[in-house]
Order: sequence, then structure tokens, then C-alpha cells
Amino acid sequence: MLALLAWIADGLARNPLETVGALFGVVSVWLSTREHIASWPTAIVNVALYFVVFQRAKLYAEMGLQVVYLVLSIYGWYEWKFGGTNRTVLPVRRTSRRQAITLLALALSVAATLGFYLDHQTDAALPWIDSAAVATSLAAQWMMTRKLLENWLVWIAVDILYVAMFITRQLYVTAALYAIFLALATLGFFEWRRSCAAHASS
Repeated sequence: MLALLAWIADGLARNPLETVGALFGVVSVWLSTREHIASWPTAIVNVALYFVVFQRAKLYAEMGLQVVYLVLSIYGWYEWKFGGTNRTVLPVRRTSRRQAITLLALALSVAATLGFYLDHQTDAALPWIDSAAVATSLAAQWMMTRKLLENWLVWIAVDILYVAMFITRQLYVTAALYAIFLALATLGFFEWRRSCAAHASS
């Protein structure tokens, strides 16, 4: 516990925006694993702070992603509360084959288009990796808003990529944050799988 507090204090001294954003991110994802509606307002604070962090690091795809996350957070907040049958709470469900194919096609298209633009029109540090991570994250986040179980598997894959990318950009607090996200995504998958099974049997 003391080591964690020391790490937070050091992060606040070096980069307060990144550290506070990271803390809100951890709280938001942990609440998501519990299917708690408060995950969405805490996510909104997280993306607002990280918009600035990524702008300073010249990770423009990640910066733009925060704007989309803001919209998806508002949408997800509404869907989790009223997206079920007769405007009830939305239950956890499995992703259909059609949804999976559509999301894969869209993610590949977004990654290719954004990567080409950033590579040729900006001074982006890692245009293709950044774009691939953004496209995959968008798919995972939309899946999250619809409470599709497999969103956690997509997050596990993209969190591994993010940890490596942020280390190369010396965003060590953010790299540590995504390592925590990786652990939480694993927890979230098993928690949501139990919830999905319970709903299917009811």
C-alpha cells in the first residue's frame, strides 16, 4: 500500500494530468467489471484528461479517440440503464457472428485509413501502431456499451499493444495503467461470463 501511495505521489509530481487521468481510468474499468453504472461518468473524466496528455505526447490518433470515447461513454451510460427489454437494465450477452464480422471489417478500414493519413500528413510518432490500437479500441468500446461479453477479450489484446507503445513514448504511468487494465480486463471477462450465464438460465 505504501509503495502504491509513493508511486501515485511521484506521478502527481512529474505529470499530474496523466496520474489523475490514470486513477480515474482504473476506477472506471473496475466499476465496469462490476457492471456498475458509475463506470461511465468516471470514464468521462478519464478521457477529458487524457485528451490533453496524448496531445502533448503527439499521439494524435489516441487524442482523437478520446473524443469518440466521450460520445460512447454518454451512449453507454444510457444503454446500460435503459437498453434492456422495455427500457430495463441491459444484460450481458454474447457477440453474434454477424456483429463480429462487421466490427472486424470496420476496425481494419479505420486502421488503414487513419494510419495512412497520420503517416503522410502528420508528425505522429507511431502512426500505424497507434491507428491499429485506436481502431481496435473503438470496436471494444462499442462492444462495452452494448454489454457484449467478448469486449474483454478484445481489450486484453489491445492492452498488451498499448503497454508496449506507451513505454516507447516514455509514458510510464500510462503504461502501468494499461498493465492494470490488462489485469482488470481478465477479471471482467470472468465476471461478465458468470453474469451472462446467470441471465441465460433465468
